[in-house]
Parts: sequence; structure tokens; C-alpha cells
Amino acid sequence: MGILNVTPDSFSDGGRYLQPDAAIRHAERLARDGADLIDVGGESSRPGAKPVPREEELCRVIPVIQALAKRLTIPLSIDTSKAEVAQRAIEAGASMVNDVTALRGDPQMARVVARARVPVILMHLRGTPRTMQQAPRYHDVVAEVKAFLGEAIQRAEGAGIAPSRILIDPGLGFGKTVTHNLLLIKQLEEFVALGRPVVIGPSRKSMIGQVLQAPVTERLMGTLACLAYAMQAPVHMVRVHDVKAAVEFLTMWSAIDHAGASRSQRRPRRHRAPSPVGTRA
Repeated sequence: MGILNVTPDSFSDGGRYLQPDAAIRHAERLARDGADLIDVGGESSRPGAKPVPREEELCRVIPVIQALAKRLTIPLSIDTSKAEVAQRAIEAGASMVNDVTALRGDPQMARVVARARVPVILMHLRGTPRTMQQAPRYHDVVAEVKAFLGEAIQRAEGAGIAPSRILIDPGLGFGKTVTHNLLLIKQLEEFVALGRPVVIGPSRKSMIGQVLQAPVTERLMGTLACLAYAMQAPVHMVRVHDVKAAVEFLTMWSAIDHAGASRSQRRPRRHRAPSPVGTRA
């Protein structure tokens, strides 16, 4: 999943793709680099980010999605917690909803997703982007995030969303310390055990910066290390900024993983697994 932030304040590339032309060019580059789908977001969820009015978010993402739906052959996802933005994005050509609030941010979101019959990513978030990094605490972070996601799955199914269209994301960096994030990555198999495809988004996160003492522009190696752990779980989808590097890394990882195995013994190519959004296999 290639990240396309149509925002002025995202932590990694805020402002670079705010203008539609720049956003479209970047999305086309992500597709050429091997992205299986592109996640378009018009509201930053970085720590301390301020809410964006609905109309402003719509103005940022809808023209971009409309243009990309005509130009690209890969699916588009809308990264939003607002039901109207999701609805309008789906009408414009998006075929997936990525909701960092796991359907809790807008009471109408579950209805929109269920009626549209599109996949949805349910992410764990404690607090809000403005408050989530204010001394987050857990007794057992893995168990508590797993319990939350299990309840989110049940809530989504109860709202009429088909189980086959539900994906889950433990929410690295969303209300967690560095240690919390590292434990979540180390024990990703706990989330795979919930029986839904797992999405992981470690790309350029501050935990990498803190471990490596590296600025945002120098966190690729740390990101790839996180992906290596993720493949062992295995996760279904990785959400990244640096698509070309991630695709090359995962292609090589898969080649090593399958070396010497007969066709019948080979495990699925984990980075290109069959997807609820019909991404390329």
C-alpha cells in the first residue's frame, strides 16, 4: 500500500503533494514502483495534528481520487474517519476505507462501508491524534490491542460488514511508546490469529527515529527491518512511503523464503497475497 498524503502537515511529507497535480504525479510514480494499491488521505493523523473540516478534506482528496481512478489500474483506498468523505471517495472511485478510529469516529461510517460493500481497515488508536502520545500506558499492550481489534471486528460484523471485507491494523505509533510498538511488531502473529488480514504501517515512524537516532529522511533501513519481522507473522499488507525499496526488499525476502521448495511446498507469496480489494497477485 503506497501512501499518498494530500495534506500540508503530515509528519513525513507534509505539503509536498497538497496540490492535485503533484499528488497525481506521485501516485503514478508509486504505481510504477510496484504499489498494489494507493491510500489517499486528506487529514494528517500525526501526533498533535489538528482536525480538518469535512469540506476541506473533501476538497483535498476528491479531485485526486477522481483523476487517479481514470489513470491507474490499481485500487485506491481513502484514509478517513469521516463517513461523508468515505462515501464521496467511494463514489469518486475508491474501493477501500482505511479508518484509524475503527468505525468509532463517525457513527455513520459503518453504514457507509456496509452499504458500499467495500473492504475496511480497522485500526487501534488510543485517544485522538492530538492526545494519543500523552504518556500512553498499558498493562499488556499486545493483549489489550488484540482485545480491542477483536471487539472492533465484532462491531463491524454486527453493522453488516461482511467478515471477508474486514482488515485489522494494530496502529503503530498511535497512542504507544517505542517499547509498545516494538512489542506489537515482535508479536504480530497474535493479531494474525484473529483470522482477519493484518495491515502494518511502520514506515518512517518516530519509533524508528528514536531507536536509530535518525531523522525522517533516514529511516528506510529501520522501516525494512520492521517489514522483515512483519513477513514472519505473516501480515497481509504493508503501508509504506518508499514503495520501490519495499517491493524490492519483499521480492528478495520471498525468493529466499521459497528457495529449494517444490511448488506444492511453497507458501503463498506473502507480500502479494490475495486481497479483499482485488490487488494484483
